[in-house]
Amino acid sequence: MALETTKVVPLTCHGHSRPVTHLSFSSLINTSEYYLISACKDNNPMLRDGITGDWIGTFIGHKGAVWCARLSPGATLAATGSADFSAKVWDTYTGEALHTLQHNHIVRAVAFPNQARPQILATGGAEKKLRIFDLSRGSATSSPADGQETADTTPSYEIGPGVHNGTIKSIVWGTDLNILVTAADDKKIRWWDLRSRSPITEYTVDGLIGSCELNAYTPENVDGSGSAGLSRAGVLSVAAGKSVYFFDNAAPGRVIKSVKTAQEVASVALHGEQRKFVTGGSGDTWVRVYDFDTEKELETGKGHHGPIWSVSFSPDGKLYATGSEDGTIKLWKFTTGPYGLWR
Repeated sequence: MALETTKVVPLTCHGHSRPVTHLSFSSLINTSEYYLISACKDNNPMLRDGITGDWIGTFIGHKGAVWCARLSPGATLAATGSADFSAKVWDTYTGEALHTLQHNHIVRAVAFPNQARPQILATGGAEKKLRIFDLSRGSATSSPADGQETADTTPSYEIGPGVHNGTIKSIVWGTDLNILVTAADDKKIRWWDLRSRSPITEYTVDGLIGSCELNAYTPENVDGSGSAGLSRAGVLSVAAGKSVYFFDNAAPGRVIKSVKTAQEVASVALHGEQRKFVTGGSGDTWVRVYDFDTEKELETGKGHHGPIWSVSFSPDGKLYATGSEDGTIKLWKFTTGPYGLWR
């Protein structure tokens, strides 16, 4: 791929009034559509068209900063975790809150399993507890008379009580529905078996974890493996301190490689096919593109005016999104030729 790919001016998505804390794309829908959800300290997560960045709607109801937002694969549901001590599950068509899941502390992470309309949700945060909620049983309803929300009756259970020694910052549900990954402030990545409700293995990283995400885009080769040896199950990408780590999602705990960078990284995303990864800085305002194999910095993207807390590739791999302390989201083209609004 020519270096021309990301030299195009990024699209800037306005609308948030405080720092953007997390971004997440849906899967591809009808081969060419996908959606983007953003979490923000303004309490109001937003849904956008993933290709153009056009605003679709805002989910109203949280009473504190929203730290994490994710879409179900088919984008019919959204989940958010907030500093108001709750996680919410939303209908993305109506904007209605289907569940309000109360916690005893700030919720920093939420995750759906990779199913079309998931019936369960994982949550974690400052309680240091990994919880699984059964969304098929119980719900929160609002009384039409007074508009007050009643107590949510959704049942839940905890996985691995007492194991996490720090705030759970991220939860990732991979292709194996029985395995969950958590990243916590105790500098540990843990892989969990939901059947035994116990950890399979753990890995200690060098610095505080900024982001931990499964890359959305690793196309399969004819032989069924991913891009040039990268697992078809995807790669777990972790930013911590001045290092980024890449784990084989098909083999819990197996490090493909780690890369040291010259600056603190807050976020990272991998493009499996192009074998490049993108980082967002916590100490500066730049986006950097690296070669996965040589580990050389290829490009620098400038335009944000604050640290970049989240970076994610679209499900088709043709753009990536960044969310910043400056309150904006930017979409950066990552393919040659016209795409979306880039002509």
